[in-house]
Amino acid sequence: MKQATKRSADSVPLSDVDLRLLRIFATIVNCNGFSAAQISLGMSQATISTHMRHLEDRLRVRLCERGRGGFFLTEEGRQVYDACLDLFGSLDRFQTAMGDVVGELGGVLSFGTVDAMVTNPALNLDLAIAAFHRRAPRVTLELDVATPQILSQGLLSGTYQLVLMPAPARPVNTTAQVLFHETQKLYCGRNHPLFGVADADLTPDLLSRQSFAGRTYMPRLPICGVDFDWQAASPHMEGTLILLLSGAFIGFLPEHYAAAEVQSGRLRVLAADRFTFEDPFQIVYARQSPPRAAVALAQAIIANCATTETP
Repeated sequence: MKQATKRSADSVPLSDVDLRLLRIFATIVNCNGFSAAQISLGMSQATISTHMRHLEDRLRVRLCERGRGGFFLTEEGRQVYDACLDLFGSLDRFQTAMGDVVGELGGVLSFGTVDAMVTNPALNLDLAIAAFHRRAPRVTLELDVATPQILSQGLLSGTYQLVLMPAPARPVNTTAQVLFHETQKLYCGRNHPLFGVADADLTPDLLSRQSFAGRTYMPRLPICGVDFDWQAASPHMEGTLILLLSGAFIGFLPEHYAAAEVQSGRLRVLAADRFTFEDPFQIVYARQSPPRAAVALAQAIIANCATTETP
């Protein structure tokens, strides 16, 4: 009898309080722990713990383990987190659809890009975002920095509605336009043995014997005719820059991103006439029924890019 009167968590209707608790839970997972989530949530760790206890009581499951052993999700916690992503994505799409119905741009727009875009003089991303906000002030813009693989997967899963990424990784069933080509050059730090070697003496054989810092998402194939010795990798330009400044590695960086360090004397370009390549970048969004806000931001980025190419 007692078992028959016990309601399951599935039968409990969601309230505004439940949605708030679920968003707190999702933020904790995204930050990988209670302590790290304090800044994002603007709450003390004690308050976060209280909210989590309330959510677990509400759902009648243990969502995560936290303590000296670290933070990790239970199996139920992983299922609830995945459901949260679906739920919040549906809510965002609903808000966007309602904006379309009433003829105004609204809802949440998730825009993803790779890093090191702020120093790119051709992109003018800041001007594009300003223009977009003037056109669509009711849209909440969420900007995320991630690797090309994560951006590509996120576009397919609906995590992102618009992405800016290198051209070779364009997902299927998407609309894309190449915006610019980013010049990538080979660099070493001031304390690297090659820093004082003349460009004429920088042979492919010599470079192949140096410890190389590449990108975690790049195939380990020869670049500019050199079979580099991969000894380090980073998914981001800032990580690569730190590795190069250590003096232990050589590696490629966008020319615009490395310019300040070259000017200060902390980096040196290695034989730019031979070890340089162009990386095409594109703006990408879903081909079928893309959100109007995504199209509007794409148009703003295209309009403000100094070197947009004709498709």
